[in-house]
Parts: sequence; structure tokens; C-alpha cells
Amino acid sequence: MGILAQQAQRIGLGRSRKSATGKDVDYEVIVVGAGFSGIGAGIALKKAGINSFVILEKAHDLGGTWRDNTYPGIAVDITSLTYSFSFEQNPRWSRLFAPGAELQAYANHCTDKYKLRSHMRFNTTVKRAVFDQKKHRWHMELEDGNSLSARFVINATGGLTQPKKPDIKGIDSFEGKMVHTARWDHSYDLRGKRVAVIGTGATSVQLVPAIADKVEHMDVYQRTPIWLLSKPDYAMPDALKTAFQYVPGAQTGVRLLTTAATEVVMVLGVVYNKQVPGLVKAGERACLRNLEKQVPNDPELRRKLTPSYGFGCKRPSFSNEYFKTFTREDVDLVTEPIREITKDAIITADGQERKIDTLILATGFKVFEKGNLPPYEIYGVGGTELGKFWEDNRFQAYEGATVPKFPNYFAVLGPYSTSGASWFAMVECQTRHALRCIKEARRRQATYVEVKQKPHDDYFKEIQRRQQNTVFFNNNCGAANSYYFDQHGDAPFLRPSSGFEMWLHSHTFPLGHYRFKKPGWLPAQAQA
Repeated sequence: MGILAQQAQRIGLGRSRKSATGKDVDYEVIVVGAGFSGIGAGIALKKAGINSFVILEKAHDLGGTWRDNTYPGIAVDITSLTYSFSFEQNPRWSRLFAPGAELQAYANHCTDKYKLRSHMRFNTTVKRAVFDQKKHRWHMELEDGNSLSARFVINATGGLTQPKKPDIKGIDSFEGKMVHTARWDHSYDLRGKRVAVIGTGATSVQLVPAIADKVEHMDVYQRTPIWLLSKPDYAMPDALKTAFQYVPGAQTGVRLLTTAATEVVMVLGVVYNKQVPGLVKAGERACLRNLEKQVPNDPELRRKLTPSYGFGCKRPSFSNEYFKTFTREDVDLVTEPIREITKDAIITADGQERKIDTLILATGFKVFEKGNLPPYEIYGVGGTELGKFWEDNRFQAYEGATVPKFPNYFAVLGPYSTSGASWFAMVECQTRHALRCIKEARRRQATYVEVKQKPHDDYFKEIQRRQQNTVFFNNNCGAANSYYFDQHGDAPFLRPSSGFEMWLHSHTFPLGHYRFKKPGWLPAQAQA
């Protein structure tokens, strides 16, 4: 018995059952994940007049990253005017860079305004997805032993969902309080504690200044410095909020400006590094000025905080406070590698022991690796498993959305899907891609939609060609320890294109690149 047959037998694909609607599926579409990707997919389905869908969420509530990350100091790291849906702008942000709680409130607002809550099922974890080649439908096996079926699946699980614990000798022997920033314990009081923070990425940049006044002493363990631009943050004036709310086009106009600025800083210089290397160099000079402004009198500290890799190799961030925190007498920057962790201390490679009460892991997330993308097993045509396919053949997907042998399956975050000034730009483009295919299938009365092999392969070849122009392969990125890179040495997180090109492609990719089939058609593997 082959893999596909075994999986089919396990979850009962042999049963011929119909849903309450009389169709041979429970839902036309299953969306996996109720963060902003899933919310965006739900809104797109509603706008398309597709109401037979469910959004499955493994946690107890919606919000994804902004539900899970509530550590002190959390905020968006690009302007809130840009970090939001283009069709649902919020005129009431408290600051230009809004705190995390406002993003969670915005997620709830979007969910309620577009009446998505009734479509959501919480505490529901997908364990396995198997495509029924005969009936052109997906069966989703759930952790609780139940299963659901759908014609189409939109995977909206996001990337920054599974916290990564560092592989350090003795970490499990620590007897004090240990917490990952993505699982913050608000009942724990940091006052008077000797604290160690491991990690100096975008999370640490926000956390460290926010807790410095509370702790007795803090050691921050740095493996890789981060490029930091100054943060043009301020409280949003009431007059501006009023203008955004009542003056047509006011917020859209300002949003276009903030989006363009973010695109130049965070996208164009990275993607077109070979063509315009001056943008990255300008970014580095601006970061060094920010560092010197915050640490004016300690050249040795500045040296430790200066990256040896190029701007853009890992995600840069914004802060006016992070660097200066290390000038405090009760905060130490530790750059010596950690040798081991004991029950009450951290010992570095030079033999120095630093006693601590609290260990904070600001060590990020699993991203492009098997077990996270995708976070569940997905069996397509012929029993091919998507995570294994990517592990063996490199991460690849047509327009970041679809893969041959996985019909009716669309990813919001797929290989080379992310571009544009914010996550929301990607969500809107990827859901538009999925909806164009689903609506075309409806128009043709087709039940099977699969990207053709040649367009997929041609797209991947073009992606690889463009990658050679990016900062990832031209700016000493090997020293960055960046989550942008995967085990193959590729950088599949970012699409090597501008945000505008991503937007244009989502509107214009040829539907002829897809194979549409009606009920009764079997792929060659199923016919054999």
C-alpha cells in the first residue's frame, strides 16, 4: 500500500460522505491560521462572495504574532500607517509606531467588521492534510481525531509562530525563571532580579530598554550585532487623527509616503543591491550615526555594537534607546560566546561566571525549515509530502503561492512570497493570487487547480537569477546568522522584487499557467 493510500485509509477517504450543504466537502475553503494572514484570506473570500469557509486556529484566540508576543516594549517596527490593510486603514493609532496591544485590537476590529468570527474554530490543530485525487478535495486530519474536508486550502500559518530555543549546554538545568519573549509571563516580577537576555535581534531591541529600569542588573548576550536606524516615532496628534477620519484621502496620502520610504529603506536597497549599492551604504552610514549619537564616548562599545555584515543581510530595525542602554552601569553587553548554563549562572568561553535569577530568551523563531513551513504534513498527488519535497529540493513555489502536485492548495507565506513595505502587502497579494484561481475554477466549474510544472520551474529559475543581485549574496551575509537563509544556503523569505512588482504580478499572472480540471478527471498518478 502506497503512502497516499495509507494516509487515505487512516482518515477515512474511502467513505463517501456529504456535508450538510449536500456537497461532497464540508467547506469550499479551509483557511489554516487566524493571524493577519488568515484574517486577510477570510476577508478576501467574503468579498468574493465565498461564504463556505472555516478558519482553523490552534490557539485559543486570533491574532497570531500579536496574540503571542506581549513582552515589554513590543511595537511595530515600521510605521503603523503602512503596517495595516490598505482597504481597512485605522485613523486612531496612538503612535506612528503603534504598541503591540493596538495591533491585537486591530485584528479583532477587522475580524468583527467583516464578520469572520463565526467562521473561526479555535483550539483546533491541523495534524495532516491529504489530497483525494479522485474527488479533488483536501482532507484535514485534526489533532483531536476528527477530520474536515474542503475543495481548497489556504495555508495562513505565518512564519514567526514557533519559538526557537537556543542549543546551549546546560540550558535545561537552569533552576531560575526562564521565559521566551514569545511566551511572556506577565505574572513574574522583574524588579530586583539579576537578568540575562540571550539574543540581540529586533525583539531584544525593544525589550532591553523597556526593562532596564526594572531589574537589578542585566547582561545581554550578543552573538551578532544588529543594524539600527533612528526611530522617527511620536504620539499621533489628535488633529491628525481627526483629519484621517474625516478628510477623504488624507490617510491614504500619508500612507503612500510612509510606504514609499519603507520600501526604499527595507526593500529596494536589499533586492537591487548590485544595481544600486549606494542605498545599502547610505543605510549603513545612517545606522552608524545613530550608534555614535547614542554612544558618543565609548569607542570600544561602539565597536562591539557594529555589525561586520552588510545592512539588510538580516532584518534591520529602529530604536533611539537600545544602544544607549549599554552605557548604564547596571547593564553589560557580553560578546564572549556562551560555554554553558548552570542552575544559577551563565559561563562564557573565557571562563567568567555571571550569576542570574532570570533567563530571557530573545532567540527568535523557526522559519523556513521542515516542521514550521509547513507546520503539518501535507500529502499531494502521488503521496508527495510538501515539507519533505522542500527539504530535498529547496524551497520553491510559483509566485510564492503554489507547487506542482499540490492542487487546490495556496500558501500565503510561501518561498519567496514576502516583499513590499509590510507583511500586509504580502497578505493582500497572496490572497488575491489564491482568489483569482478559485474564482476561475468556479467560472469553469472546475474542481482541480494545479500550477503547471514549466511555469513553476521557470519562475524558480528567474528567482535564483535575481537572487544574485540581492544584498544576501553581495554583502558579507555569511556573518549575519540571519533567519532569511535556509539550510540550502538560499534566502527564501524575501522575494527579489519590489512591492509594486509583487502587486502587479498578483493581478496579472497568466491563469494559463494553471491546469483546471472538472469533476471526474484523474491525474496520471491516480489513473495508473
